[in-house]
Amino acid sequence: MGWRMLAPLSMLLMAHTVAAGPRPLELKTGDLVFHTSRSRQSQAIQAATHSPLSHVGLVEVTPSGVFVVEAVQPVQRVPFARWKARGAKGRLLVMRPERLSEDARAAAVAEAKRHLGKPYDWRFGWGNEAMYCSELARKAYSAATGVDFGKMERLGSLEVKALGRQLRERYGGTIPSELELITPASLAADERLTVMYSDYVPAR
Repeated sequence: MGWRMLAPLSMLLMAHTVAAGPRPLELKTGDLVFHTSRSRQSQAIQAATHSPLSHVGLVEVTPSGVFVVEAVQPVQRVPFARWKARGAKGRLLVMRPERLSEDARAAAVAEAKRHLGKPYDWRFGWGNEAMYCSELARKAYSAATGVDFGKMERLGSLEVKALGRQLRERYGGTIPSELELITPASLAADERLTVMYSDYVPAR
């Protein structure tokens, strides 16, 4: 995501910071949860997209607890509390496609779970052999509902200097600028997703 989407996304996060205080955290199956990952590539993703949101997963609420389906190494389903604790400062953004039915949102989670055990896609490809986090979220909803959240972007349109070292390592020196990918920031900027909770604070 380039600088063009920085202002709208920053306003979105700021607008809901105040509302997040009195609003309780009430997760539902199919919610998209975002945080700032502490992984090695997180800072590069933040710089490339001008956003603190570097990781996303899908919520599943069950009688035995609340879980998050996420694409890490490998794609896995983990307790929500553990997932949240991995984020920087425990901050969290929750977004919900409210126009979709509960059944549709549950179907998206079921689609995401079909990829459990697959390796993380370090090359950000679009095949189904491996998955990265925002790819999993977008594909799950696309397969289950026909809705494509977020905007696909060319790698060359991002601030690739921030990702340069990792990309050169992964692609053998030549960065494929025409490669299209989806980022957590792009998903969060989709107006069809409603912010249900956010404890991100405005940048000062």
